[in-house]
Amino acid sequence: MVVLIDSPVWPWRGRRWSHLVSDVSHDELHAFVAAELGIPRRAFQGDHYDVPEDLYDVAVAAGAQPVGARELLARLTAAGLRVRKTARAAGRSPR
Repeated sequence: MVVLIDSPVWPWRGRRWSHLVSDVSHDELHAFVAAELGIPRRAFQGDHYDVPEDLYDVAVAAGAQPVGARELLARLTAAGLRVRKTARAAGRSPR
């Protein structure tokens, strides 16, 4: 299982957030989130979950690999799992 998480530096609604992705499959990502973080599936953003800062250490302790934002994006793209914002906005499903 390879689940990646970047640092919680993304501000939104008064909190800081991380991105959590898998560079293997979305199914792997959903399983990790359900088992370890309890974030609802409806929070899935097409290719990632946003993880609040208070769950960052929980995710890492459960096995998420901390990486920089650029590496996270590069690995997601290389795996063919990256979904561009325009595809998400149009309601298209990810690959």
